[in-house]
Amino acid sequence: MPRKKLILATRRSPLALAQARMAAARLGERLGVETELLQLVTTGDRQTEWSLEKRGGKGLFTGELEQALLRGEADAAVHSAKDLPGDMADGLAVAGYLPREDPRDVLVLRAGVTEPARIATGSPRRRLQIGQLFPSAAFTEIRGNVDTRLRKIATGEGGADATLLAAAGLRRLGIGEWPGVAFHALGCKHMVPAIGQAAIAVQCRAADAAHFAGALDAETARRVTLERAFQTALGGGCHTAAAAHATADTLWFFHEETGLRSLPLAPADFEEPAATAGRLLRYLGVKV
Repeated sequence: MPRKKLILATRRSPLALAQARMAAARLGERLGVETELLQLVTTGDRQTEWSLEKRGGKGLFTGELEQALLRGEADAAVHSAKDLPGDMADGLAVAGYLPREDPRDVLVLRAGVTEPARIATGSPRRRLQIGQLFPSAAFTEIRGNVDTRLRKIATGEGGADATLLAAAGLRRLGIGEWPGVAFHALGCKHMVPAIGQAAIAVQCRAADAAHFAGALDAETARRVTLERAFQTALGGGCHTAAAAHATADTLWFFHEETGLRSLPLAPADFEEPAATAGRLLRYLGVKV
């Protein structure tokens, strides 16, 4: 392992920094090292007007952090696991994850609204699933940090009266309420979370993965690794309306070809994630 001080690469957004500080605290304590954050601006951060769906979204929030690892400028990178593509650059690996937070999505409604007429989300996964609950709603995209999105819904800026945010992100930012909006958490029966949602991933050079793994959460890794096997099999990015969320005994799955499904999981299913993903996708009739 490298230097005595652990350098962690992170995006500069408020949520990314909150997550990086959580990772720094855990790794610093468990590994007995000092930590320092290397704050970077990613392509996705710079291109605030881009449609992530139209651009594909793949790697837009991770590429610069990965390059910092490959150049040796950082020892590890901290990501929202749901931002990580299914494949990654040669020489890099996901060492593991912090304990997973609440994985649910939260419907954010302007105060007084019960049936949103216009929902702001750039996620095909969210759009198709929330469309089942509000079939008459129209959709528009929304970009910006969490507080920016909340302000836009509260004030009506952009014309939307609802959006969707991750419960984990709100909690990590200490946001339990916001003037002018109401929060409604959506369970898996209504909205399957994104692959890896609510998990904070620690990525590093492959040779260092074992050093970090023991300081991270084994159960979260077990479940997210299975979810990411579906991501790899489907080849999905931000343009794909697909989701997989594993609990101890259930796989919640959504795909534009199947709708929302739930399937039982046995302990053995977690031992060979790629084989499990392939088998269940064939069972569901999803083309890969």
